[in-house]
Amino acid sequence: MGNYNVILFDLDGTLSDPKVGITKSVQYALHRMGIDEPDIDKLECFIGPPLQTSFTEYYNFDEESTQKAIAFYRDRFKEKGMYENELYATIPSLLKSLQEQDSTLVVATSKPTVFAEQILQFFNIDHYFELIVGSNLDGTRASKTEIIQYIRNHYKEQKTNDFIMIGDRKHDIIGANNTGIHSIGVTYGYGSLEELREVKPSYLVSSVNQLKDLLIN
Repeated sequence: MGNYNVILFDLDGTLSDPKVGITKSVQYALHRMGIDEPDIDKLECFIGPPLQTSFTEYYNFDEESTQKAIAFYRDRFKEKGMYENELYATIPSLLKSLQEQDSTLVVATSKPTVFAEQILQFFNIDHYFELIVGSNLDGTRASKTEIIQYIRNHYKEQKTNDFIMIGDRKHDIIGANNTGIHSIGVTYGYGSLEELREVKPSYLVSSVNQLKDLLIN
Protein backbone atom coordinates (compact mmCIF):
# COMPACT_ATOMS: atom_id res chain seq x y z
CA MET A 1 0.00 0.00 0.00
CA GLY A 2 1.12 3.57 -0.61
CA ASN A 3 2.18 6.12 1.94
CA TYR A 4 -0.72 8.41 2.78
CA ASN A 5 0.02 11.83 4.24
CA VAL A 6 -3.58 12.76 5.11
CA ILE A 7 -5.70 10.06 6.74
CA LEU A 8 -9.44 10.72 7.04
CA PHE A 9 -11.46 8.86 9.68
CA ASP A 10 -15.21 8.52 9.83
CA LEU A 11 -16.42 8.82 13.44
CA ASP A 12 -19.50 6.65 14.07
CA GLY A 13 -18.75 2.97 13.53
CA THR A 14 -15.08 3.64 12.76
CA LEU A 15 -13.53 5.42 15.76
CA SER A 16 -16.35 4.69 18.19
CA ASP A 17 -19.44 2.54 18.68
CA PRO A 18 -22.30 5.03 19.09
CA LYS A 19 -25.18 2.54 18.85
CA VAL A 20 -26.94 3.23 22.16
CA GLY A 21 -26.83 7.01 21.88
CA ILE A 22 -27.91 7.23 18.25
CA THR A 23 -30.63 4.56 18.29
CA LYS A 24 -32.19 5.78 21.54
CA SER A 25 -32.19 9.36 20.24
CA VAL A 26 -33.88 8.21 17.02
CA GLN A 27 -36.35 6.19 19.09
CA TYR A 28 -37.14 9.31 21.12
CA ALA A 29 -37.59 11.41 17.97
CA LEU A 30 -39.92 8.84 16.42
CA HIS A 31 -41.98 8.69 19.63
CA ARG A 32 -42.36 12.47 19.54
CA MET A 33 -43.51 12.09 15.92
CA GLY A 34 -46.16 9.55 16.96
CA ILE A 35 -44.25 6.40 15.99
CA ASP A 36 -43.31 3.80 18.62
CA GLU A 37 -40.31 1.58 17.83
CA PRO A 38 -39.47 -0.62 20.84
CA ASP A 39 -36.55 -2.45 19.16
CA ILE A 40 -33.48 -0.20 18.91
CA ASP A 41 -31.68 -2.85 16.84
CA LYS A 42 -34.00 -1.92 13.97
CA LEU A 43 -32.63 1.63 14.13
CA GLU A 44 -28.98 0.70 13.49
CA CYS A 45 -29.54 1.81 9.88
CA PHE A 46 -29.39 5.40 11.20
CA ILE A 47 -25.72 4.98 12.18
CA GLY A 48 -23.57 6.58 9.49
CA PRO A 49 -25.78 8.31 6.91
CA PRO A 50 -27.06 11.89 7.37
CA LEU A 51 -30.26 12.02 9.45
CA GLN A 52 -32.03 13.85 6.63
CA THR A 53 -31.46 10.84 4.40
CA SER A 54 -32.46 8.22 6.98
CA PHE A 55 -35.73 9.75 8.21
CA THR A 56 -36.80 10.23 4.60
CA GLU A 57 -35.68 6.81 3.40
CA TYR A 58 -36.90 4.66 6.29
CA TYR A 59 -39.99 6.57 7.47
CA ASN A 60 -41.03 8.46 4.33
CA PHE A 61 -41.00 11.79 6.17
CA ASP A 62 -41.43 14.90 4.06
CA GLU A 63 -39.03 17.80 4.50
CA GLU A 64 -41.02 19.49 7.29
CA SER A 65 -41.44 16.24 9.26
CA THR A 66 -37.78 15.39 8.78
CA GLN A 67 -36.69 18.73 10.24
CA LYS A 68 -39.02 18.24 13.25
CA ALA A 69 -37.68 14.74 13.84
CA ILE A 70 -34.06 15.96 13.64
CA ALA A 71 -34.84 18.68 16.21
CA PHE A 72 -36.32 16.09 18.59
CA TYR A 73 -33.35 13.80 17.98
CA ARG A 74 -30.90 16.57 18.83
CA ASP A 75 -32.76 17.45 22.04
CA ARG A 76 -31.95 14.03 23.45
CA PHE A 77 -28.61 13.58 21.70
CA LYS A 78 -27.14 16.80 23.12
CA GLU A 79 -28.21 15.90 26.65
CA LYS A 80 -27.45 12.16 26.74
CA GLY A 81 -26.93 10.49 23.39
CA MET A 82 -23.47 11.70 22.48
CA TYR A 83 -22.10 10.25 25.73
CA GLU A 84 -23.77 6.84 25.26
CA ASN A 85 -20.81 5.89 23.13
CA GLU A 86 -17.60 3.81 23.37
CA LEU A 87 -14.25 4.03 21.62
CA TYR A 88 -13.27 0.85 19.83
CA ALA A 89 -10.41 -0.90 21.61
CA THR A 90 -6.89 0.24 20.60
CA ILE A 91 -8.10 3.30 18.64
CA PRO A 92 -6.03 5.66 20.87
CA SER A 93 -2.96 3.47 20.30
CA LEU A 94 -3.53 3.56 16.52
CA LEU A 95 -3.90 7.35 16.50
CA LYS A 96 -0.77 7.79 18.62
CA SER A 97 1.26 5.58 16.28
CA LEU A 98 0.02 7.45 13.22
CA GLN A 99 0.84 10.79 14.82
CA GLU A 100 4.34 9.52 15.64
CA GLN A 101 4.93 8.70 11.96
CA ASP A 102 3.88 12.27 11.09
CA SER A 103 0.57 11.43 9.42
CA THR A 104 -1.97 14.25 9.29
CA LEU A 105 -5.21 12.96 10.84
CA VAL A 106 -8.64 14.36 10.02
CA VAL A 107 -12.16 13.43 11.09
CA ALA A 108 -14.67 13.32 8.22
CA THR A 109 -18.19 12.73 9.56
CA SER A 110 -21.77 13.43 8.52
CA LYS A 111 -22.48 14.31 12.15
CA PRO A 112 -22.60 18.09 12.79
CA THR A 113 -19.08 19.37 13.42
CA VAL A 114 -19.99 20.82 16.81
CA PHE A 115 -21.15 17.39 18.10
CA ALA A 116 -18.13 15.61 16.63
CA GLU A 117 -15.79 18.04 18.41
CA GLN A 118 -17.53 17.44 21.75
CA ILE A 119 -17.42 13.64 21.35
CA LEU A 120 -13.71 13.65 20.51
CA GLN A 121 -13.05 15.88 23.52
CA PHE A 122 -15.13 13.52 25.70
CA PHE A 123 -12.88 10.62 24.64
CA ASN A 124 -9.76 12.80 24.96
CA ILE A 125 -8.62 12.02 21.41
CA ASP A 126 -9.32 15.43 19.84
CA HIS A 127 -5.63 16.40 20.07
CA TYR A 128 -4.68 13.73 17.53
CA PHE A 129 -6.68 15.45 14.78
CA GLU A 130 -5.51 18.49 12.87
CA LEU A 131 -8.97 19.07 11.42
CA ILE A 132 -12.52 17.95 12.30
CA VAL A 133 -15.03 18.32 9.49
CA GLY A 134 -18.70 17.42 9.74
CA SER A 135 -22.01 18.73 8.49
CA ASN A 136 -23.50 22.11 9.36
CA LEU A 137 -26.40 22.32 11.81
CA ASP A 138 -28.66 23.62 9.03
CA GLY A 139 -28.19 20.34 7.14
CA THR A 140 -25.76 21.62 4.52
CA ARG A 141 -22.47 19.85 3.73
CA ALA A 142 -24.00 16.57 4.91
CA SER A 143 -22.82 14.17 2.20
CA LYS A 144 -19.46 12.44 2.49
CA THR A 145 -18.54 13.63 -1.00
CA GLU A 146 -18.95 17.28 0.06
CA ILE A 147 -17.11 16.69 3.33
CA ILE A 148 -14.14 14.95 1.70
CA GLN A 149 -13.95 17.57 -1.05
CA TYR A 150 -13.88 20.30 1.62
CA ILE A 151 -10.92 18.53 3.26
CA ARG A 152 -9.13 18.11 -0.07
CA ASN A 153 -9.56 21.82 -0.75
CA HIS A 154 -8.14 22.58 2.69
CA TYR A 155 -4.94 20.64 1.87
CA LYS A 156 -4.38 22.01 -1.61
CA GLU A 157 -0.65 21.27 -1.48
CA GLN A 158 -1.31 17.52 -1.16
CA LYS A 159 -1.76 15.29 -4.20
CA THR A 160 -4.78 13.06 -4.74
CA ASN A 161 -2.86 9.90 -3.85
CA ASP A 162 -1.75 11.45 -0.54
CA PHE A 163 -5.28 11.02 0.89
CA ILE A 164 -7.14 7.98 2.18
CA MET A 165 -10.64 7.72 3.72
CA ILE A 166 -11.49 5.13 6.39
CA GLY A 167 -15.11 4.26 7.14
CA ASP A 168 -17.63 1.53 7.90
CA ARG A 169 -20.50 2.45 5.55
CA LYS A 170 -20.90 2.67 1.79
CA HIS A 171 -21.31 6.46 2.02
CA ASP A 172 -17.67 6.76 3.18
CA ILE A 173 -16.38 4.73 0.24
CA ILE A 174 -18.66 6.43 -2.30
CA GLY A 175 -17.42 9.82 -1.05
CA ALA A 176 -13.82 8.69 -1.50
CA ASN A 177 -14.54 7.31 -4.97
CA ASN A 178 -16.33 10.52 -6.00
CA THR A 179 -13.36 12.66 -4.96
CA GLY A 180 -10.73 10.37 -6.47
CA ILE A 181 -9.01 9.23 -3.27
CA HIS A 182 -8.27 5.77 -1.90
CA SER A 183 -10.35 4.19 0.87
CA ILE A 184 -10.41 1.51 3.54
CA GLY A 185 -13.68 -0.18 4.44
CA VAL A 186 -13.84 -1.46 8.03
CA THR A 187 -16.23 -4.33 8.73
CA TYR A 188 -16.16 -4.02 12.53
CA GLY A 189 -18.65 -1.11 12.34
CA TYR A 190 -22.20 -0.99 11.00
CA GLY A 191 -21.81 -1.62 7.28
CA SER A 192 -21.94 -5.25 6.14
CA LEU A 193 -19.17 -6.87 4.13
CA GLU A 194 -21.59 -7.04 1.19
CA GLU A 195 -22.43 -3.33 1.45
CA LEU A 196 -18.76 -2.38 1.44
CA ARG A 197 -17.66 -4.78 -1.30
CA GLU A 198 -20.38 -3.45 -3.59
CA VAL A 199 -18.83 0.05 -3.59
CA LYS A 200 -15.27 -1.23 -4.09
CA PRO A 201 -13.00 0.24 -1.38
CA SER A 202 -9.26 0.14 -2.05
CA TYR A 203 -8.79 -2.08 1.02
CA LEU A 204 -10.98 -4.01 3.47
CA VAL A 205 -10.13 -4.78 7.11
CA SER A 206 -12.07 -6.51 9.87
CA SER A 207 -10.40 -5.05 12.98
CA VAL A 208 -8.56 -2.03 14.32
CA ASN A 209 -5.42 -4.17 14.55
CA GLN A 210 -5.63 -4.95 10.83
CA LEU A 211 -6.11 -1.25 10.17
CA LYS A 212 -2.95 -0.54 12.17
CA ASP A 213 -0.99 -3.16 10.21
CA LEU A 214 -2.08 -1.52 6.98
CA LEU A 215 -1.35 2.08 7.97
CA ILE A 216 1.79 1.91 10.08
CA ASN A 217 4.99 1.80 8.03
